[in-house]
Amino acid sequence: MKEIGLKNVVFWISAVLVLALVVIGAIMPESFGQAAGHLFELSTKAFGWFYLLSVFLIILFLFGIAISKFGSIRLGGEKERPQYPFFTWIGMLFSAGFGVGLVFWGVAEPMSHFFSTPFEGITAQSENAARVAMGYSFFHWGISQWSVFAMIGLVIAFLQFRKEKDGLVSTALEPITGSKPAVRNTIDTLAVIATVMGIATSIGLGVMQMSGGLHIVFGTGNTMIIQLIILFCIFIAYMISTTTGLDKGIRYLSNFNLAVALLFLVYVFIMGPTVFILESFTLALGDYVSNFVQYSLRMTPYVGGTWVRDWTIFYWAWAIAWSPYVGAFVARVSRGRTIREFILGVMIIPPFIACLWIAVFGGTALWHDLNRNAGIAAAVHNDLTSALFQLFDQLPLPMIMSGLSILLILTFLVTSADSATYILASMTTGGSLKPPKVVLFVWGTLMAAIAGVLLFAGGLNALQTASLVAALPFTIILLLMIAATVKLLRKEPLPIRNRDLKRFRRLEEAANKENKAPNKHKNK
Repeated sequence: MKEIGLKNVVFWISAVLVLALVVIGAIMPESFGQAAGHLFELSTKAFGWFYLLSVFLIILFLFGIAISKFGSIRLGGEKERPQYPFFTWIGMLFSAGFGVGLVFWGVAEPMSHFFSTPFEGITAQSENAARVAMGYSFFHWGISQWSVFAMIGLVIAFLQFRKEKDGLVSTALEPITGSKPAVRNTIDTLAVIATVMGIATSIGLGVMQMSGGLHIVFGTGNTMIIQLIILFCIFIAYMISTTTGLDKGIRYLSNFNLAVALLFLVYVFIMGPTVFILESFTLALGDYVSNFVQYSLRMTPYVGGTWVRDWTIFYWAWAIAWSPYVGAFVARVSRGRTIREFILGVMIIPPFIACLWIAVFGGTALWHDLNRNAGIAAAVHNDLTSALFQLFDQLPLPMIMSGLSILLILTFLVTSADSATYILASMTTGGSLKPPKVVLFVWGTLMAAIAGVLLFAGGLNALQTASLVAALPFTIILLLMIAATVKLLRKEPLPIRNRDLKRFRRLEEAANKENKAPNKHKNK
């Protein structure tokens, strides 16, 4: 049990800090919520530009690495092959990444932009508003968020599987920051705090949506007591799943999540306005590509307003807060893949699934509001948690689909939380791939506790603030990782491609024949 001894500075400091936040939030929820609000204002107003620029630079860097000569380097030995089948790998990425967030925002975001548009001069709830809503939703759930996960995952996987080092964030930064214990401990503690806040945000969002769904389906009431009961049930479920290990509970749940999500996708696609969905998907994809640079660097210093801060900057900060956990988890399940396969797989396939999900669910909701005056946008404006269930009211079998969606949210939450528990335990036990169960229990408990406190202190606003504040210092670490990656790859001998290998062997055989010819003549 030396991994959690008194000398483990990262474990004790991060655990005590999170526990202190839990206690303060439980004792003084109003003051805690007000302080969180002030921090939200400070971080978004003063550093919003920093989030946008950082994510944009990370995207450019990763695509540059993918198409460069370094893309053929394998995350592991040269003869290693991927540890998990492709479908399982994608399922793990999607479930541990933003599966639960997408279920929450898949309808809520486009309908929110439809009701209150991102740009001045666009009439709300018009055809033009619907188009902008879909394009901006694609942007928020596209490659930008996943680039952050890929950045950390790439460095950790490279060091863990190719260099046989631990999977800690501080180890990934050693080429830049050195190996002094104080620096390493500070970096790893920041990573742990950011991860706890990021996962607490997602758990809180999922709990709010489940509570709203249960109220719509069963009339249970959407109260704090109901939300805390749901949180406790999720805590029990993910702790059971975590103790079974990565290759059992998490793997099986990930496959189940992806399969059920695809079934939901097919159902709504068939029962909804199919042609409209396909057309809106194509149009939104074009708008996303054509507006990518503008949206990536959009600020409003001349006209004011808070829309970019409330949406884009929140999303980027949320992704950065999640990135130590998701990046480490993505690295853990990507052994044996090449750098090119890793970057393109992580940055294209999950975002493509996310955009398809938004087109099917958000597009169906928009069609019903535009053509049948269903009032989904107004209902979502009043209660974000009702978005998915308002959509199901417009489709066949609404009660059954709402009940199944609650189950899907539950399994997504359990998968995200048990994966995060495993990664947090690993991060606080020196990068151990099999952390002690007592450490798993500590982090599982603290995550549920901080999620409960944030819900109690201010609901959605407090959850958003937690992600933003935790992400700010970690954004600097992400930028340092770019420099660390360049240093690591420059020292790496590049693998010989198959075509080059065959050419080399032919030349070698020809040289051997020439060397043998004089010897034969001499023997005669």
